[in-house]
Amino acid sequence: MRGESRSLIWGILLIIVGLLFLGNNLDWFYLDWETMWPLLMIIGGVLFWIGWLANRKETGLLMPGTILLAYGLLFEYCVLFGWYWMDEYWPVFLLGPGLGFLFMYFLGNREKGLLIPAGVLIVLSLLFWSGRDLSRFLWPLLLVGIGVYLLLGVRRAKERNKVEKDSLNDSDKETS
Repeated sequence: MRGESRSLIWGILLIIVGLLFLGNNLDWFYLDWETMWPLLMIIGGVLFWIGWLANRKETGLLMPGTILLAYGLLFEYCVLFGWYWMDEYWPVFLLGPGLGFLFMYFLGNREKGLLIPAGVLIVLSLLFWSGRDLSRFLWPLLLVGIGVYLLLGVRRAKERNKVEKDSLNDSDKETS
């Protein structure tokens, strides 16, 4: 099924691109490739999502699909309205993979390990997007929050080890 999904995605993509070039060469319509090239990324992202819809077990298709959609939309916006907007919207480069991890979590097997990179990338994206005044306070608070999370993780690990030692001691007493 995996090979069939890939063939389906690449087949549709090549047909669309070929028809676009053919229509442009036959003067059916005029494509200004200087402003339309991000559409190829958007189409690619949509095709990855279609591939996932065709086989919902292939959650790995969500990451490239989401990244291509996010970046394609960003690039299309900048092509149409000016590349100077990249100065403000560059955090999309962090947001795209963050959303990809998030979609892989919610639409996949709910692997908790996906939430960590999703959260980090999305929070960083929002921090960078929020502006200089707000990020002046959020950065220190984010560092404090990460520190507290790490300390709680160490505490939980110590508690787990204690429970494991206690259960081993209890099983040793039962065998003697």
